[in-house]
Amino acid sequence: MNAPVNHPVHELPTDSAPDPVLEAADLRLALPGHARPVLAGVNLTVRSGETVALVGESGSGKSLTARAALGLLPPGAEVSGAVRVTGQDVLALDADRLRALRSTTASMIFQDPRSAMNPLRRIGDFLTETVRGTARADGLPGLLDAVGLPARVLRQYPHELSGGMLQRVMIAAALLPGPRLLLADEPTTALDTVTQAEIIALLARLRAREGCGLLFVTHDLELAAAISDRVYVMYAGRIVETGPAAALFAHPRHPYTRALLDAAPRHDSPPGPLPALPGRPPDLRTAVTGCAFAPRCPRATGLCDREIPAPRAGAACHHAELPS
Repeated sequence: MNAPVNHPVHELPTDSAPDPVLEAADLRLALPGHARPVLAGVNLTVRSGETVALVGESGSGKSLTARAALGLLPPGAEVSGAVRVTGQDVLALDADRLRALRSTTASMIFQDPRSAMNPLRRIGDFLTETVRGTARADGLPGLLDAVGLPARVLRQYPHELSGGMLQRVMIAAALLPGPRLLLADEPTTALDTVTQAEIIALLARLRAREGCGLLFVTHDLELAAAISDRVYVMYAGRIVETGPAAALFAHPRHPYTRALLDAAPRHDSPPGPLPALPGRPPDLRTAVTGCAFAPRCPRATGLCDREIPAPRAGAACHHAELPS
């Protein structure tokens, strides 16, 4: 795959840090007929027991990055780099070992639980299909209680449950095999505010109880700040900023991160329209030679149009040192 050199944006490791359960190293993915890669050198790490948020606008490559951890790639995709889950190179696994990975080591919570369930099967059948006959099935009653579901749901069909209950079913299904890595792809998008808060609190409790690593994909920065230990900000298939959640949201260094924060509604925002991020992300049919955010960036110079920026202090921006 011919693509510009992408400088990795990543945190400095420490000797006491837990082992990574997910590592993406220079992950690149291109689709036939497109001038720009969907993923352009993604570097990302999730460690045992931590929650990492992956944020950015729709179309930035967040969901595809998460799906790559399970080998769920689009047909005809040209892929390079590496994706490792508990040390296993996912891109090198055959079909049988991929199935084993998805049923025991890594699980995903999808944003639309109804589309992930067979409407003709009972919830109990859906929950136990991957663990039936194993010791993990014995833990189902306790897990139902942990996610706030009564035992009667096992006899019900998906159409008999609310969106919030179905999402709890999805969380239970993802956790039942005892995965080391949990991937949550916009898991609260279709839920009301109250149910959304309940699901976020539930995920935080269960992640702490299970000790797994959690990658939380979202476009909602407030949710990311509430649930995550660390954050990766993604734009046009690249990681443009990363750091501890509190520090990144308090002092964003990349102009894209700052623009996202400025455009997010807050309870103390003054009346009136919110600041809007001008322009649109680059189309996949358009090749990008420099910083993909340059056409929308108030700090952009000619250098930004010519060169992909190397990271400085966690931000891939030629002018990250300028005050926000």
